[in-house]
Amino acid sequence: MSLIKRQNNFLISFAAIVIILTGIKFAESIISPLLIALFITAISGPAMFWLLNKKVPSGLSVTIIILTITFFGFFISSILSTSLHDFSENIPTYQARLLEITSGITTSLNELGINLQIGEITHLLNMGKFMSVVGSTFNQVLGTLTNIFLILMMVIFLLLELTSFRLKLSLISNEPTKTMARWANISETISSYFKIKTLTSLLTAVPIIIVLSIMGIDFPILWGIIAFLLNFVPNIGSIIAAVPVILLALIQFGFIAAGEVIILYLLMNNIIGNFVEPKLMGRSLGLSTLVVFLSLVFWGWLLGPIGMLLSVPLTMTFKIIMGSNENTQWIATLLSNENDELITKSLNNEAGQA
Repeated sequence: MSLIKRQNNFLISFAAIVIILTGIKFAESIISPLLIALFITAISGPAMFWLLNKKVPSGLSVTIIILTITFFGFFISSILSTSLHDFSENIPTYQARLLEITSGITTSLNELGINLQIGEITHLLNMGKFMSVVGSTFNQVLGTLTNIFLILMMVIFLLLELTSFRLKLSLISNEPTKTMARWANISETISSYFKIKTLTSLLTAVPIIIVLSIMGIDFPILWGIIAFLLNFVPNIGSIIAAVPVILLALIQFGFIAAGEVIILYLLMNNIIGNFVEPKLMGRSLGLSTLVVFLSLVFWGWLLGPIGMLLSVPLTMTFKIIMGSNENTQWIATLLSNENDELITKSLNNEAGQA
């Protein structure tokens, strides 16, 4: 009887999850702005608490944060719109130059006895198709961001709510002290994650903008912004951000410049991803590469480009919440990238038992 009951509970839970995901899918136009507002709040929350600690009134603190967000939001969206428009206009020139390069490579390889069809290579390296995908993706993102008034209103209320949320939790909880301690740990960990991730994204984007500007690559600020945003998607994000810049460097200045761009992105990815970020963040706030990829696919399917952009922060937040409870810590462990640490613990336990 207990087995049948467990099976029924599983089926009911599974059906509930399917219904919730279907509802989220249909409510994408509402959920996406809300997630952006939560993302902005998570990033700007530490700055607001810093202002509050400096005895700045709550209303003035929120006003300063909102004005800063609005300025940077309009600045970034205007750069993205202008750069994508100019880039699209230059596509025929880039495509013609790319065709010359591929023709030369094909001729050289054919002389060596390696037969390649120029038509197939040109089809694979069609920048028009590539930019249509990039353009449609950014247009969807910018389309969501155009609802800026709704997003800003959500951010204002979320920021105002941050100061009283802990008190409300303690009032409705049967164990106020335990609940407050748990919430403090969750909020502190999430805040630390977003603060460090924003800092490392800036440390990645700024050198890229500077070096690409010195090299003379077109639209360096655009590529810096893309590198900043995609740095929130570890491993995969840096590859996606590098591909168009490498192609553009190849078209503008040839193979040496493309190689220099590859080295630049590899250096930044290794320095920030393997040294700076782990040192600041610690292994406990990491996700496995498989989980990163699956979260990218899942949230991208569920919420489109906005879901892909926020896939890792959403999964990371879920992991932090699961890790704060003893009953759900196993889920956080499955999502983590702590392979070496887990193996060491396992060996130590076996040695202790022996």
